[in-house]
Amino acid sequence: MDLFEYQAQKSRENEAPLAARLRPSTLEEFVGQEEIVGEGKLLYRAIKADKLTSVIFYGPPGTGKTTLAKIIAGTTQSRFEQLNATTSGIKDIKDVVERAKRELGFDGRKTILFIDEIHRFNKTQQDTLLPYVEDGVVILIGATTENPFFEVNRALLSRSIVFELKKLSKENIKTILKRAVYDKEKGMGSYKAEIIEEALDFLADAADGDARVALNAVELGVLTTERNKDGVILIDLETAGECIQRRVLSYDKKGNNHYDTASAFIKSMRGSDPGAAVYYLARMLASGEDIKFIARRIVICAAEDVGMADPNALRVAVSAAWAADFVGMPEARIILSEAVCYVASAPKSNASYLAVNKALQDVEKVRVETIPIYLKDIHYEGHEVFGNGNGYKYAHDYENHYVDQQYLPDEVKDRVYYEPTGIGYEQEVLKYFRKIKGDKK
Repeated sequence: MDLFEYQAQKSRENEAPLAARLRPSTLEEFVGQEEIVGEGKLLYRAIKADKLTSVIFYGPPGTGKTTLAKIIAGTTQSRFEQLNATTSGIKDIKDVVERAKRELGFDGRKTILFIDEIHRFNKTQQDTLLPYVEDGVVILIGATTENPFFEVNRALLSRSIVFELKKLSKENIKTILKRAVYDKEKGMGSYKAEIIEEALDFLADAADGDARVALNAVELGVLTTERNKDGVILIDLETAGECIQRRVLSYDKKGNNHYDTASAFIKSMRGSDPGAAVYYLARMLASGEDIKFIARRIVICAAEDVGMADPNALRVAVSAAWAADFVGMPEARIILSEAVCYVASAPKSNASYLAVNKALQDVEKVRVETIPIYLKDIHYEGHEVFGNGNGYKYAHDYENHYVDQQYLPDEVKDRVYYEPTGIGYEQEVLKYFRKIKGDKK
């Protein structure tokens, strides 16, 4: 590299976006993904020992896939080459391989080939890589936002270790943002900027695990905000909202508004108003509420407020909770909305909810000596001595597979716990009981 090339490179580095300038150069600077690059973990040890084998980094945008590749490039004794699958083809792969072969033959140095967005390589392009990965001419590092078990050739996968990178946590994002604002060497510390805690919280929520989104917003804020009377560029909540193009809602996940919104959400479902319920769902989602928190509220409402009036509501709610967690945002909003509309539109009965509460009160207040002896277990040794099971009437031996028999303990035998309302499916429940008990009403 001559002087002009060196100056051009330094200029590009200085003018690069904040996300690029702030990129960690060592594992110690890396934020997040402790499960795979924490001290003592497999990948950490492999990088430190310069004993890396072919790997594929899989995860959402902004979670550190390219950063890890750059760290490896800075710590390894091997040559480092980089391709982007969106702009590279078979010729580029072969050019890299030829250089790798020459270097390996000349001084024994291996070549690490980093391919960003490897899922965009077609089958033929991936097949071209295979023999060179297999015989060690290149050590592959692939990065992909798509599931590699669907998008990467099975043969290539079998020769690589797949590491899944998760969305960065809110605390991870806040750590990165503080470094961006106050670091004078790589960040924007020389601008004399400050960011308030509320703005940090908001940006960390809004970024949804993508550090690049948060960093772009902070950079925009610092570069476009005028200094206050003290000469400080202050990134407050309003500025943060403008920079990430999201309206700041009055919604504190630890404050009263959080509970007020959740309460209105549940009461709207209970009150059979799907429109209002979806509005409060949208409000929580827009404010960065945890989708697991929302899904739990839907499941609870399906059990407590819909209950046996439509037993399918609970199945829908549980399925939605699993699917939303599996898919993640933003598509999870569609799944949650469907569940909310179903639960809000379903007939309502809290009979099963009241039943267990009544039973729990009796369990706590009424002393029961024993359950009826004919209901006791007969499968453990010595049950005959106690007469367990004697006198039990097997329901399937009787008409309608029902027999009148006392099941409750004597002390609470006259208690009625479950009282079907006759709404929705509970109409069928009432008909069933009337039929089996011979009630002609």
